[in-house]
Amino acid sequence: MSRDWLADDRAGLAAERILDAAAQLFADRGVTAVGMGDIAEAAGCSRATLYRYFDNRQSVRVAFVHRETRRIGARVLDQVATVADPAERVVAAMLGAVREVRAEPMLIAWFRAGESGPAGRISQDSEVIEAIAAGLFTSPELTDDERGRLARWLTRIIVSLLSSPGRDDDDERAMLEEFVVPVVLGALV
Repeated sequence: MSRDWLADDRAGLAAERILDAAAQLFADRGVTAVGMGDIAEAAGCSRATLYRYFDNRQSVRVAFVHRETRRIGARVLDQVATVADPAERVVAAMLGAVREVRAEPMLIAWFRAGESGPAGRISQDSEVIEAIAAGLFTSPELTDDERGRLARWLTRIIVSLLSSPGRDDDDERAMLEEFVVPVVLGALV
């Protein structure tokens, strides 16, 4: 029997440990203030070890965002799985994603004043985020390109709500129902 599975498992655990350490630093210091040396020290590894797993600070950021997006995406999709109305499904999913991020200090740190740049860039370039957001739309009327553009637009709106929140939950819901839902429903027709 090959021992390769053990090496893969250890590598995955090491990468998770590094991402966990980075997450705590992001929450404590802010995303843009955290460097590779900080992450290595917090993870209890050398910089050389850190660079074996991640090429640079941006790759740590992307890996962290992807990991958390998968977690949040799974929870939100579970929450809206039984919502039949397309309009309510979109609103509930978007507000659910916003709530999930706001509830987690390691995630909301990405949207503090002066910190949203990295999150915005990653969210627009990420095929992972796009695929999860596109999962809300199973309408056969949409091409894959249209579904992708719609997912990227909705992601921009979520990032906007996180960076510049509405007055309260009711205000955010009203904005989504009044301005986003008509566009989404129009795209699905």
